[in-house]
Amino acid sequence: MSKQFSDLGVSELLVKSLSDLKISIPTEIQEKAIPILLAKSDDFVGIAKTGTGKTAAFGMPLLQLIDLKATNIQVIILIPTRELGHQILSNLESYSKYLPEISIAAICGGIPIKPQIERLTLPTHIVIATPGRLIDLIQRKAINIKETKYLVLDEADEMVSILKEGLDEIVAELPKKRRTFLFSATMPGTIKQLVQNYMSKHVTEVSANMETVGNQGIDHQFVVVDPIEKLDVLMHFLSSKEGERGIIFCKTKAAVNKLAKNLAINRFSSGAIHGSLTQPIRDRIMRQFREGNINILVATDLAARGIDVQAISYVVNYHLPDVYETYVHRSGRTARAGDKGLSLTVLQKEEVVEIEGFEKELGIKFIPFKKPDPISIDENNAFLWAKQIFKTKPNHELALELKDRIKRVFHHLTKEELIEKMLANYMLQNKEVIVNNKVKKKTK
Repeated sequence: MSKQFSDLGVSELLVKSLSDLKISIPTEIQEKAIPILLAKSDDFVGIAKTGTGKTAAFGMPLLQLIDLKATNIQVIILIPTRELGHQILSNLESYSKYLPEISIAAICGGIPIKPQIERLTLPTHIVIATPGRLIDLIQRKAINIKETKYLVLDEADEMVSILKEGLDEIVAELPKKRRTFLFSATMPGTIKQLVQNYMSKHVTEVSANMETVGNQGIDHQFVVVDPIEKLDVLMHFLSSKEGERGIIFCKTKAAVNKLAKNLAINRFSSGAIHGSLTQPIRDRIMRQFREGNINILVATDLAARGIDVQAISYVVNYHLPDVYETYVHRSGRTARAGDKGLSLTVLQKEEVVEIEGFEKELGIKFIPFKKPDPISIDENNAFLWAKQIFKTKPNHELALELKDRIKRVFHHLTKEELIEKMLANYMLQNKEVIVNNKVKKKTK
């Protein structure tokens, strides 16, 4: 029989809030972490894949451990991005529904600092922060963390480069007698170094759901393409997923912008996020994605942290990630909360040899995805071309004389005949472009 949250020592009011959220059975990391965090005084390391409920694993115990009689900051939760900070804030507020005395604030970069400074003048128990913004507030003497009891490093493997520069300054402000909780999807050497440098000798470590990436609900597939056909193959795949939500990952901001532009030209319902966009723009695009106003998100890896959106049916790795851990985070965006999902990786021929390393390191199996044949790709491109025409706004500034001349050319054709001729013309021009591209490729 599965354990309940009450069996783990979670208080009645917190269990009630989980019940309202229709959460009744703890995940593996929650079942292992919660009793330890509640009962022990050691530092803690929790390793579990993305999408396995790490926020509740540390959030529930912390909410229960808060001293409601005190008004000082008792918990600092460090996170890599504002998006993840917003998600954790939302989760903790939901968990503490029946504990209105608990005050939680998010102070993250990318937005004006003045309102955050004003917020911190009020009693606050828990602060969720990006390292850079927290350091800024410390330097301005706008935050007092000298009585903090708990430091949480969430998604630590995504913060290593950030923490290398700033963690010393943050830790210097914290009391030596504190508990540090570190949560991560993977345990590379850099994380082990963090444990040695910033945690006590008494560390309890648990791991969960490590046998596969995220969970058993993800199908890992790959398709091999020539560079010239990469975009066409992607668009064919996206057309087959029309109406479903997905995320496409690229390595660089420039690649995100280029791909997003191509998808927009072909009238896909999409948006792009990366670190160079202003925070209001990123927030707007994320809101559109969460609310279902756009179905496709094109993103860099760091910008996509904190995307906890249900019903993401697929993830596309448009570029193969450099490290195994990145693949864990990418694929973990889909198949959440027991759903099924697809993680499709687009490869060039020389990259196929790398698949074996991902399989061995992550304990997964990649299945070949059937690449569409040239005829299917041509037909899909014709369909996208038709969508472009349909969604093109009329140009009312064109001369009436020109419009009349064009109308006289087509006036004797039925709608069906006009479509047949336009489609035939498109196919003819498209084949000429393909032939010219092949000739150019051979002469290079």
